[in-house]
Amino acid sequence: MEHEDSGVMETDREEAHELLDALEERGANFIDTANGYGGGRSEKWIGEWLEDRDREDYVIASKCYWSDVSRFQENLSRKNVRAEVEGSLEKLQTDYLDILYLHRFDDDTPIERTLRTVDDLVSEGKVHYVGISTCDAWKLTKGLWQADVNNYEAFTLTQPNYSATHREPVAEYLDVCADQDLAVCPYSPLAGGFLTGKYERVGEDEVEMPDGSRGALSENFADWYMNDEAWAVLDEVRAVADEVDATPAQVSLRWLMDHDRFTCVPIIGARTTDQLNENYDAIDVSLSDDQWERIDEAGEA
Repeated sequence: MEHEDSGVMETDREEAHELLDALEERGANFIDTANGYGGGRSEKWIGEWLEDRDREDYVIASKCYWSDVSRFQENLSRKNVRAEVEGSLEKLQTDYLDILYLHRFDDDTPIERTLRTVDDLVSEGKVHYVGISTCDAWKLTKGLWQADVNNYEAFTLTQPNYSATHREPVAEYLDVCADQDLAVCPYSPLAGGFLTGKYERVGEDEVEMPDGSRGALSENFADWYMNDEAWAVLDEVRAVADEVDATPAQVSLRWLMDHDRFTCVPIIGARTTDQLNENYDAIDVSLSDDQWERIDEAGEA
């Protein structure tokens, strides 16, 4: 897929299918995408891969808000939601989405109108479950309330930007998820690759970044991910990784999965089969309560 910050093509069709093959070999079946990823190529390539497989064996999640034609066309109007979902179904070569996320909250369209449209899609069997991604906590609450009072299909899961180094901006959002028993499927669970441990501080304001890494491609990466608190978390993650004979990436993912306030299923964004297999093996990592709390406390320093 094309990296939205740099315009660099990170994964082509062949590599995407290799990743899906590796996913299948590991026995996984949850595939997360969006109508706008790669200008629609992500859904198309997934659909081509699914063509020779039993659709019922897989859980497919997609999203709508931006058009797959232009990220400048953005809204959750009745027309756009229906058009984008129909487009997703066509590209994915399926009759239904297991999960439809609202990719953002549309301040210009009444949320009850959007939810009514999604509720119709659920009634038609084109969508099974509804979620929402990035928004303010009060907007998430508003959506839940509007679904309740209008008897529309309500959100059952969310997809915030959440990791061991990115917490405070989504703290209230996650409080709502815990209170309302919403599952959390975080995107960027490794903080854009920062929590893999491949970045090193070599001076007060200097960081070694591998060629081709997101940090090297994005001008904003350091501002987004590399504050003092993040380095403190990474130091603790590395220490725990040494103790449990795992990689920093595996420990960071396991830390998310071990949350007890809500069900947490991080979205893996691997670019290679080696990365995918490494991340998948986080399932077999075990953290003690003390190790989990050390990472948790490092993020609160």
